[in-house]
Amino acid sequence: MAAPRSTRRTHPRTHPRTPLPTRLLAHLQTWRPYTLWYPGLVGLAGAALAGGDPPARWLAVAWAAPTLGWVAGHYLGDWFDRQLDAISKPQRPIPSGRLSPRAAVAAGLVCAAAMTGLALWANWRSVAVAVAAAAGIVAYSRVLKGRGLSGNVMRGALTALALLFGAMAVQAWPPWHALPFALAFWAHDTASNLVGTVRDVDGDRDGGYATLSVRRGVRRAAHTAAALYLAALATAAVALAVTPSSASPPDGPAGAAVLLTAAAGCGGCAFAPLLRSPGRITAPRALRAHQVLVAERLVLAAAVLATGAGAAPALAVLVPCLAVSVVTQARMRAAYEFPPPPHRPAPV
Repeated sequence: MAAPRSTRRTHPRTHPRTPLPTRLLAHLQTWRPYTLWYPGLVGLAGAALAGGDPPARWLAVAWAAPTLGWVAGHYLGDWFDRQLDAISKPQRPIPSGRLSPRAAVAAGLVCAAAMTGLALWANWRSVAVAVAAAAGIVAYSRVLKGRGLSGNVMRGALTALALLFGAMAVQAWPPWHALPFALAFWAHDTASNLVGTVRDVDGDRDGGYATLSVRRGVRRAAHTAAALYLAALATAAVALAVTPSSASPPDGPAGAAVLLTAAAGCGGCAFAPLLRSPGRITAPRALRAHQVLVAERLVLAAAVLATGAGAAPALAVLVPCLAVSVVTQARMRAAYEFPPPPHRPAPV
């Protein structure tokens, strides 16, 4: 299949006199602060599954390295998508000229290098995980994003790698009972990424991206995402059941079960409107579903964290992350995903 066609659009460069606050806001928008807490929470969950009593510096690495990789993916992904965004999302930092393509690439490479440096410091074996994640970011953004389900699967794999990296930040190799949880995150983020293609179907079609939503329709994509989401929940439940008692504190399994149930409830709230929609699934409806999933996956990650660290530490991390995510989504998300309506002249 051919790669997505170029739109042959030019992009305004950031003017040297662009105010610093404007440029800083462009970087902040590129980070997507409503998603920024998820990869670190997944990495911390991996560290908790590894067990023991690791020093705080290794827990910080388990949080920081996946977060840096996540931010690098946003910068590089937006750079690769700059032609598509010029058509469907011209208000974003690069096509609007508030962030230059060169600055986006430089920031992405700096974040990726920092992630790799942290991996080398914590555990030289985890460098392979960091390199695999970096390669996955490029493969997803440059090649696979516009080629159907393979792109969604690659995007899901990046979160699975974050969990494994977190475990390897505190011990040489991830424990065997972390692997089913990694599979659960893999299926979950493949599903949520598919919901994102439902939201972006019109722009992807105009840009020549052959996503599942474009090729088979948004309903097929939504049903596929729902099936993958159910598979993720089932895998997480099995992973919780097979985790040895020696790897969990006394309240770990019960707290994880409660949080997993809460995540399932949130997931139902996200998918029910998509599956029951009587007509075409609109972009705003798909965005609302994805907004719920952005919050829900924090609860899922906290459930895995509770498995290894207990309910109280998991809630102590989850509550502020969830609050910031919900507030920043409400204030920033819609404007980032949808361009403002065209200006209408006042009636004469």
